Amino acid sequence: MATDEEQIRGLIERWAEAVHKGDLDGVLADHAEDIVMYDVPPPYEGARGLDAYRETWPPFFRWQAQGASFEIESLDITAGTDVAFAYALLRCGTEGDFAAHPDNRLRLTLGLRKEGGRWLVTHEHHSFPLTDPPGAAQDVDGEGEVRRVHERWFDRTAAKDLDGLMAVIADDVVSYEHVPPLQYLGVEAVREVCERGLDAGDGAAVSWDVPDLKILVRDDLAVAWGLNRIRVTQPAGQTFETWSRGTRVFERREGAWLMTHQHLSVPSEPAGESGSDPRP
Repeated sequence: MATDEEQIRGLIERWAEAVHKGDLDGVLADHAEDIVMYDVPPPYEGARGLDAYRETWPPFFRWQAQGASFEIESLDITAGTDVAFAYALLRCGTEGDFAAHPDNRLRLTLGLRKEGGRWLVTHEHHSFPLTDPPGAAQDVDGEGEVRRVHERWFDRTAAKDLDGLMAVIADDVVSYEHVPPLQYLGVEAVREVCERGLDAGDGAAVSWDVPDLKILVRDDLAVAWGLNRIRVTQPAGQTFETWSRGTRVFERREGAWLMTHQHLSVPSEPAGESGSDPRP
């Protein structure tokens, strides 16, 4: 039978793996209903209760999906009969964060109690030393982070992963699409457009990229623009390629870059006139 220390180590390692995967159910497992967490961002009084604890994780998952790591580097545990504590250092950040502060680590302290023979986490305290913590408002590698958002879109489109596409789109997004209506309001409206695009053609492969992508970042606001190249490959092998113009606006909210506005278009030619090919 596993010792108390071994049980607690397994619990914490499962929790960290769930965090890294963005698995909310796994993160909540083995946590007490009355948990109190002191997190890196506000509120200063912490998240009190399992419902409040649950609400802290979706913004972190959105930030993490932009290329961040979450890995236990060291873990120490002391267990009594029915009370225990653990402390750990974790690699938590993006490539840009670690380039700016290679030795920076997330500090974690956990308090646990045993109930009915089962260990439960009752307290978590997360902190960074006073440098530029990962996800803070200071721009460590804002351009690289926004570029990775696009790379994630390209990858998730090829995988036809609709949830992956939507993970970095703000709930209050306003999108000007190629097709009516004039504007699509909210993430659910944009989700419907993306779903139709992924379903284009029976069994067709869909991919897109922006070969000439330009990105401008100032503080918590970023603008990206370029020509969108869309490819649809039918099962028989025929490939169709189209181009359009795209401008996208991002805001960094709670450490995660989210698209808040998108404007797509194709040139419109007067009757009888012929324009130039929009491809680069």
